[in-house]
Amino acid sequence: MAQGENSLSHPASRRSFIKGLGAAGASLTALPRWSFAEDTAAAYANAAIDWKQFTGQTIALSGAIHPWSNAITPLLPEFTILTGINVTIDFQLETSYLGALPIRLARGSSTPDVFMFTTYGQGISNGWVEPLNGYYSQRSLTDPAWYDESDLLKTARAFPLWSDGERYAVPITSEAMTLFINSDALAAKHLPVPQTFEELLVTAKAVKTNGMSGIAMRAQASGNSSPPAMGFLFSYGGAMVEHNRVAFAGPEGIAAIEMYGQLLGQAGPAGVGSYEWYHVLDDFLQGRTAMAIDSSNFATDISNPAKSRVANQAGFATFPHLAGRGPVPFMSHWQACINSRSRNKRAAFLFLLWATSKATSLRTAAAGLATTRVSAWSSEGFKKAFGPQAAEAALTNLQNADVDRAKAVLFHPQSRLILDAFMIGVNEVVNGAKSAKDAMTGAAERANAAIRG
Repeated sequence: MAQGENSLSHPASRRSFIKGLGAAGASLTALPRWSFAEDTAAAYANAAIDWKQFTGQTIALSGAIHPWSNAITPLLPEFTILTGINVTIDFQLETSYLGALPIRLARGSSTPDVFMFTTYGQGISNGWVEPLNGYYSQRSLTDPAWYDESDLLKTARAFPLWSDGERYAVPITSEAMTLFINSDALAAKHLPVPQTFEELLVTAKAVKTNGMSGIAMRAQASGNSSPPAMGFLFSYGGAMVEHNRVAFAGPEGIAAIEMYGQLLGQAGPAGVGSYEWYHVLDDFLQGRTAMAIDSSNFATDISNPAKSRVANQAGFATFPHLAGRGPVPFMSHWQACINSRSRNKRAAFLFLLWATSKATSLRTAAAGLATTRVSAWSSEGFKKAFGPQAAEAALTNLQNADVDRAKAVLFHPQSRLILDAFMIGVNEVVNGAKSAKDAMTGAAERANAAIRG
């Protein structure tokens, strides 16, 4: 996130980031308060907003260790200078964070005030997240012309809308499943970048060696591993959820997961059944796999010679497609929500407005963050940090995605249950325990029974 998807590079990077942040909940007011650059200060001064209206309040920000938390953290002292609002942070490893947050919200805690979130439907149905339309309409909080929602990517405008038109979240990142290529490995076999799934299978098998897998993708039996496999499902014409019923066991879903299992079973790394995003990324960074499919947000690490052994030969491509059909990669936007029990809701909204504004997005984009802003995506700072080929591939994959099919499962109140069931089935196929038909049929039956129950 997406979901899952999609945090810092590999275990060493995550440890370094945690150490850099210091203890969980550390107050950012203790950090040095360097001055705004004049042009940055002017960008916020142009807004018809009283930035100081909540001076003295403190908001607690929680989330996953992720490119967004990495990019926004250095700017938080400047937010405090601008607004007088103090910010405390609590960023955790993604799996730990996603497991702990619902428990905390279910207990009725008033903190965190702002939090990164993925299980949108669960949060809305349980009353954990604050509806935001009313805040956007308050002129003391929002300057619509300055904020300029028309500058948001089309997917970012559509993603947070609930069925009744209410918004309960603000998208903070953009990502889509992308094909990563070790161009040297393909060139050694005189092979082009694969376009279709059949070509992907042929290529992956051809480039596999004793020291290098042909392709790496997530296959762990956990919903957090589902994004790449969902892209296969969607591209074969299938869906995760239709009419409040699990739909991934149809003919399209069975064919998609059969191909997923063939790829990883015949050309994947040893032990791929336990692979999460960080295993996939680390294999690609270290040159242990010729190809990988995962979040477009990994581009900054892949292209960074300090982290990647394949930085100079890495390529980025559009998601594969079924012959005769267009690609439909899974896409998502990590979102940030306001706790419905927060005592600082207006200050929290002002933070979200600042964090996703044009001015802030340009700065986080220059650090390589794939924001939700068209202006940031087209900026030279982003192209330099993210890489022009990676940016083009990611944007193409976002444009090819189907927002409604992604939202149908991500916003379902039982999304976690559905995603877990799906990946248990995928894992069974990858490990050779069951056929795609048996695995996906059984997974869908279990998920539908749980939804009805």
